[in-house]
Amino acid sequence: MQRIAIIDIGSNSARLVISNIYKKGSYNMVYNQKEALRLAQKVDTENQLTEKAFSSTLEVMHSFAHMCQLYKVDKTIAVATAAIRNSVNGQALVDKIAQETGLQLHIISGHTEAYISYLGVINTLAVKDGIIFDLGGGSTELILFKNRQMINSVSIPFGAVNTTNIFHTRNTIDANAYSNLRFFLATQLAQYPWLKQKDLPLIGVGGTARTVAKIIQREKKYPTTKLHNYTYSLRVFNNFFNKLRFTNMADRQKISGLGKDRNDLILAGCSIINCLLDATGCKEIITSGCGLREGLFYDYYSKTNNKPLISEDILRESRENVLGLNSTTIDHPHHVAKLALTMFREWAQLHKVPQKYERLLETAALLHDIGININYYSHARHSAYMIQNAKLFGLTHKEQLLTSAISGWHHGPSKNYFKDRIYTELLKEADWSIITRLACILALAEALDDTETQQVQKIIPSLTKNKACLVLETEGSLKVELQLVSAHLSWFKKVFGVPLDITVKGSSTVAL
Repeated sequence: MQRIAIIDIGSNSARLVISNIYKKGSYNMVYNQKEALRLAQKVDTENQLTEKAFSSTLEVMHSFAHMCQLYKVDKTIAVATAAIRNSVNGQALVDKIAQETGLQLHIISGHTEAYISYLGVINTLAVKDGIIFDLGGGSTELILFKNRQMINSVSIPFGAVNTTNIFHTRNTIDANAYSNLRFFLATQLAQYPWLKQKDLPLIGVGGTARTVAKIIQREKKYPTTKLHNYTYSLRVFNNFFNKLRFTNMADRQKISGLGKDRNDLILAGCSIINCLLDATGCKEIITSGCGLREGLFYDYYSKTNNKPLISEDILRESRENVLGLNSTTIDHPHHVAKLALTMFREWAQLHKVPQKYERLLETAALLHDIGININYYSHARHSAYMIQNAKLFGLTHKEQLLTSAISGWHHGPSKNYFKDRIYTELLKEADWSIITRLACILALAEALDDTETQQVQKIIPSLTKNKACLVLETEGSLKVELQLVSAHLSWFKKVFGVPLDITVKGSSTVAL
């Protein structure tokens, strides 16, 4: 196992993230620490970081170094962005950090910062084309990508902290100040005509983007707190921002989802987003919980594990990672997935579930047993909970819920598993009908390899006018498998309206 630390010293805050990379290639985060620094506010009139900036940053870096020692970190990747990059004495601070803590902080360019943020987004969101904005404290990185490849990027030296300072928007923003701010930002953005992409989504990275999504979720009483891949429309943002514009700090203390550390920055941050919407013509915002730190991790991981820098299939990669973290064997889940997909494809006229759900069934099949790590008994419901909360990229919030429910019913249906508000509010009756049909297919596939020996080497599903047929090819005994399949026959008939006829072909042919 290798333990990796990622340190990101931004203009507003500093972060330390520690992750494990295991021998088989799976990885997970084991520690996260955030400290507010506000470096963009600790710069004097000569653009030098103040003594307070030095002392507060050194204090945080001593803390980070201590945690890296406690966790016995093997590799540390540490970067500094706009506040240190743009200051006259930024390198002096970096040198002092190295001298006192041993941590080697690298000052990265705006272009590099944009590219690394792009890596964090493109490996965690299933979006083919879009514009990323990474809105920090002292800069905003803008990235246009098409067909998942970066086309253009720029780093503009305006973020939530320094824009707050320049336009004095800490408490309120009057009509004149707002007009000046908009004119200034629009003038800056007009230098990049490639931003005009009205048919693409705007993808938000950074604390302001996450905060806006959190506030909108709270206002809508969205049934989950998950922010990554949360999508909302231009109209929803405009309604939110039009109310926010006329608030002061006291008013904003009452806004659910807006933390004290961002109360004074939110007006400037949202003004930047509003100007970006005008400049791009985008009609939709997608929230990304992944950016610079994740990009740094993927860059390192790809080089040390012989993986593509940009994942070809983020759902496949992420579910294999979840499987590797939570399963002692991969042969059984992969065999169950193979059997389930064969039935799904050959019985399409029977189940009538659209083809787009195939990847949900495959994901549920691969992860159906991960709950055993919690408790073998009732492991199906534990698997459902783990799938619901796992870092599965490439699925919408609703698709992840559907997948978790399919897995949770692989021993039989029970709505008692899913009384949580998130299920009852996001999934409708039509969804539960699809879940039931796919769960029944998964249950059959799982039963056919319950011994985890892959005795059923091949299946041949077919349909006649009055029944479904399933031929099992094997060279061994299927006593256990057939007993478990028999337990699902009545469920199958109830769900699909026809009986299931099973024939075993091997050393001797047996009909069930």
